[in-house]
Amino acid sequence: MKNNTSNISALMITFNEINHIEEVIGNLSFADEIIVIDSYSTDGTFEKLSEMSNVKVLLREFKNFADQRNYALEQANCEWIFFIDADERLTQDSQKELVETTKHPNGIEAFKIPRKFMFNNKVMRFSGLQTDRVFRLFKKGVTKYREDKLVHELLDFHGEFKILKHDMLHYSFSDYESYKRKTEHYGLLKAQELLRNGKRPNWIHFYIKPAYKFLANYVFRLGILDGKEGYTICKLNAYGVFYRYKALNNLLRTSPE
Repeated sequence: MKNNTSNISALMITFNEINHIEEVIGNLSFADEIIVIDSYSTDGTFEKLSEMSNVKVLLREFKNFADQRNYALEQANCEWIFFIDADERLTQDSQKELVETTKHPNGIEAFKIPRKFMFNNKVMRFSGLQTDRVFRLFKKGVTKYREDKLVHELLDFHGEFKILKHDMLHYSFSDYESYKRKTEHYGLLKAQELLRNGKRPNWIHFYIKPAYKFLANYVFRLGILDGKEGYTICKLNAYGVFYRYKALNNLLRTSPE
């Protein structure tokens, strides 16, 4: 799909995404500009991006997701912002919908996009993922990401929004160990956020919360119907809750009073 009048800035933040980068950039031909903020990748991501004539790539140290996304926002020049992660894909229908939406927004300034979580090539239909919708399309200048949310960053938007019809595919799971490392990275950032807010962990956080996370997604949100993949994802997401408070406990032990 090619459109040079979309007035959309497509933004992305990256670190070591060499396995995704060519395909995801190929999804963004509808945008008037593509801007990528790379956190000093060591796997060739930056070099590959630098070879792409339609991409503006900048190097910047990573502090947290909200900070990095807000920096990317400052670089954008178009009327509309579209954020995408390297492990996400747009279908042809979703690309067309994005362009049409910005041409006829009907007074709406922000839109959520539904996501389908892909476990290898299988769609996860349950496991707590069936209501995954994220703010990714919005007018420049109407909002930014909340600096107090270091991970699972939140757009500070309180106006009327709509949910787009077509899904975005989310290829977050490539293998068990890499997904586990990702949950640990997110858990550490969440622990830093909790430390800022003066939180202290106790036995409930270490045992009850992870167990509840697993049961909520695997049983009550029907992860069992996703088969062994559902069990794996629910277990790893529960582990992420445990790791968050383990990391918080370590931070409290090492931080000055």
